[in-house]
Amino acid sequence: MLLRAAAFCAVVSLALPAAARPAGAGYVFDGGTRAERQAVTSALEASSFDWSVIPGPIVVHIAVGAPSESLPGEIWLDPDLLHSGTFAWGVVQHEFAHQVDYLLFDDAQRSRLRRLLRGRDWCYEAALPHAEHGCERFASTLAWSYWQSPKNCMKPASARDESAAMPPQRFKTLLESMLKS
Repeated sequence: MLLRAAAFCAVVSLALPAAARPAGAGYVFDGGTRAERQAVTSALEASSFDWSVIPGPIVVHIAVGAPSESLPGEIWLDPDLLHSGTFAWGVVQHEFAHQVDYLLFDDAQRSRLRRLLRGRDWCYEAALPHAEHGCERFASTLAWSYWQSPKNCMKPASARDESAAMPPQRFKTLLESMLKS
């Protein structure tokens, strides 16, 4: 009887949508299929960045029509993006990089990064193109610096791209020193 009840619970849990199910260290899912949640996990595993430094849990909302975006402690991703395979991984890493900013940096660190990454403001204080905000340059540069794969959609096409704001090794050295302080 106990075995049948456990089997029934397992089947029901697979049939219901995921609502804030644990994923890995530091994040949980709200929605998404098993494959969509695995795409997020695979994206983070492809990167050499230590995502466990982000205080969690971060809630990853997987919702149809959601633009890829982040707020402190939350990330939104569209399932269609996650269905694109490794193309999505750079975007996932970019959104998690925003969590590094939100949860680990102070204003002095953001000011320093804005200057070094050549952002015109830090994060949407002015109406500027995406690539001119320091926070976006930071997130794209982190995604590229820690996963330098030809499959990474954050791979810079030119030295002017937001992910090329700083050479990868220099960026990694800077970031690692900032996270230790």
